[in-house]
Amino acid sequence: MEPKPNPGCCMPTKPSITGECLAVNQCSEDPGSKRSPHYGSHEGMVLIEAGSFLMGTDSDKGWEADGEKKVIEVYMDPYWISRCCVTNREFGEFVDDTGHVSEAEQFGWSYVFHILLQKSVLKRIKPQNVQGLEWWYGVEGAYWRKPEGPGSNVKKRMDYPAVHISWSDAVAYCQWKGNRLPTEAEWEKAARGGLEQKIYPWGDELHPEGKHRCNIWQGNFPLANTAEDGHVGPAPAKSFRANGFGMYNLVGNVWEWCSDWFSPNWRLTHKEPNPQGPDTGARKVMKGGSYLCHDSYCNRYRVASRTSNTPDSSTGNLGFRTAMDA
Repeated sequence: MEPKPNPGCCMPTKPSITGECLAVNQCSEDPGSKRSPHYGSHEGMVLIEAGSFLMGTDSDKGWEADGEKKVIEVYMDPYWISRCCVTNREFGEFVDDTGHVSEAEQFGWSYVFHILLQKSVLKRIKPQNVQGLEWWYGVEGAYWRKPEGPGSNVKKRMDYPAVHISWSDAVAYCQWKGNRLPTEAEWEKAARGGLEQKIYPWGDELHPEGKHRCNIWQGNFPLANTAEDGHVGPAPAKSFRANGFGMYNLVGNVWEWCSDWFSPNWRLTHKEPNPQGPDTGARKVMKGGSYLCHDSYCNRYRVASRTSNTPDSSTGNLGFRTAMDA
């Protein structure tokens, strides 16, 4: 049987332009000796005990071309991971303390999904030339504090995930906080919440007992979101029911950066404990899907699903959570 075609993710990649910032050491504000008042704290985190879990999937929902369709037993040492994505409040504290300038600010624009933009804004701008992703607009002045560009703000969204965050921005925050990004294996083990080989963090049914358990797209993608789950865009970082480890929004809502370089093949041939991913690469792993995922296009709102983006890319559906060694 031929593998089913692998649609692109619902997220665009920043175009590579000579001279623009491409790595944290080149362009992000270095926190230097600055440290969070809560540096190294486990507050808001959960301890994941040592042990093995089954990573990957043999479900027919999985995308073979993504490298997720092989189940491998993986041993993990204990580690800490945050219950929620880093919020606007938390990222704002980092920016206020260090003066960090996000890569979206340095580029001068970031990607915003068309349905979240006011009609007056849509009239002034044109979609970025991303074939098959014409619903994304490159909006000048869009960044984490102004997620839909000038005229928007996060004053009433302080407990929402910080978005328009590049991988390099996330690493800079982690350095300030005394944390790090989770590896893909750490993220997936935690997302499973102690369950074995289930599709979602809560089981195999998308709507158990007819209830929504995550923030994804309902309706006709990408034109009309009926928001049956209560959200058109991102939901607060602590939404819906927690998984078995007390963690929130592990699928849907916003994509989450991991530390690993992306490869569709590396995981399939490596069985060592605490896998870190390949040593080099061009794109970083992202997990969990977002509020734009829909079964008709990008059903990557599953614990085994994986995709990637360049470290300098930023969009209105991309954030992160943090981890620490135990």
